[in-house]
Amino acid sequence: MNPSEQPLSADTEADRDPVHMARALQLAALARPITAPNPWVGAVVVPAGETGATFEGMTAPPGGDHAEISALARAVAAGAARGATLYSTLEPCSHHGRTPPCVDAIVRAGIARVVVGMVDPDDQVGGRGIAALEAAGITVRTGVCADEVAEQLAPYVKHRRTGRPWVVLKMALTLDGRIAAPDGSSRWITGEAARADAHRLRACSDAVLVGAGTVRTDDPALTVRLEEPGATEPPRQPLRVVLGSAAKDARVQPAFELSGDLGAVLDELGSRGALQVLVEGGARVAHDFHAAGLIDRYVFYLAPALSGGDDGRPVFAGPGAPKIEEFWRGRLVSVERLGEDLRVEVAA
Repeated sequence: MNPSEQPLSADTEADRDPVHMARALQLAALARPITAPNPWVGAVVVPAGETGATFEGMTAPPGGDHAEISALARAVAAGAARGATLYSTLEPCSHHGRTPPCVDAIVRAGIARVVVGMVDPDDQVGGRGIAALEAAGITVRTGVCADEVAEQLAPYVKHRRTGRPWVVLKMALTLDGRIAAPDGSSRWITGEAARADAHRLRACSDAVLVGAGTVRTDDPALTVRLEEPGATEPPRQPLRVVLGSAAKDARVQPAFELSGDLGAVLDELGSRGALQVLVEGGARVAHDFHAAGLIDRYVFYLAPALSGGDDGRPVFAGPGAPKIEEFWRGRLVSVERLGEDLRVEVAA
């Protein structure tokens, strides 16, 4: 029987596996804005006998240590790696990329057991890391907190499987579904807390995309302007993408200008290493991505405000479903209050 398939008794250390994996997920979330095109991974080393001490790591920016190496280095330095259990949200790599294989370091450190949240969908890994660990006599368990890990790494998984980035549509709107007044003005529909959250969403995106009409009307900078407590470096700035062309003196410049089929646009961005693209509008661009079925997540910031008429700008500009039976329906992921506003996330 494969070690990962062995039944577990109630008094085994595996009962605590979800607790340690949950911490690894928290570490991975901290790494989210800095790792692309690499996956954001968290790792925890728990010494044999669970002494109370743990050693943690998360993925560094490209070229830096993987999460497992970071956690292992701390455990080895403390003399606590041999016989320990390593938790990693993603399967450890077994190939040479920018850095040496994590599997080799795990074996050298004397780790006895490895718990993995998800098998890596990358063709260069795809189970090879797990096989190498088991061949070295290390017990491996997979699938702990699998749903949570898959949700966290969804952009990475999609990119590795399709070559296209994960697409998030972000819109701020009133209770009656308007994103701007009839004259085009939209600053500010939502409050500071919602706007700060939108900047975090930008920070986790590799590209931010708008239409040329939005550039002409709003002249957005599309930069991440966010001061996080404890941050030692400025936030990574996403690639700014304009569908069409932007004036040379537009604040969005320098921008990557694209046009044509939206699927081809996503293919191009994916080939450039973009794992997540944030579509910020306007209404025509939002409609076209939605109508083409290209959006993976919808993030709506809903303000307690009313346009009060039918002449404000709608979320989508273009023909919709002709009958209620044909309305698009997604899955509600979360609803969160941000100041006076609501953040509503919906999965396709």
